[in-house]
Amino acid sequence: MTASLRFLGIAGSLRRASTNRGLLRAAQAALPEGVSMEIADLTDIPFYNADITEKPASVQRVLAQIGQADALVLACTEYNYSLAPALKNILDWASREPNNALLAGKPVALMGAGGGMGSSRSQYHMRQVCVFLDLHPLNKPEVFANAFAGAFDGEGNLLDEKLRGLVAQQMAALRAALPQG
Repeated sequence: MTASLRFLGIAGSLRRASTNRGLLRAAQAALPEGVSMEIADLTDIPFYNADITEKPASVQRVLAQIGQADALVLACTEYNYSLAPALKNILDWASREPNNALLAGKPVALMGAGGGMGSSRSQYHMRQVCVFLDLHPLNKPEVFANAFAGAFDGEGNLLDEKLRGLVAQQMAALRAALPQG
């Protein structure tokens, strides 16, 4: 069976060995049948600025990915108890499309790796952002991973089987949040 539903993973961290990007790779490996997932590259996205009247090619690329996605998987890196600028920035770019067409009504799974509490603070801030953007985050299961307790290798890959199972459950829940067919 070919994949008919498309998820887009977006990580707030730009670091190559990011554990949040590792969570997205684990999600990509645990997708339900009939679902595919790309992971967006934010490394060359400039900060949103209303004075930029022509969207840079890098922004156009990611906005096209968002537009083609049936659902988003946001790896909410936590910086100083809040959202990472790169993740918020691409959502700011996307929200400027007429009628919020790229984001409105789109289901979202939130996950994240960070210090002792995973990335719970940034995920809760992201839920506030989702309200304004009319994104629909899943309530459960929540994925909070401690990035410093041995669950990831040095390249940011998820090793912990319990967390892998939770990520798989979340991907199944995100699939279930979409219309059948």
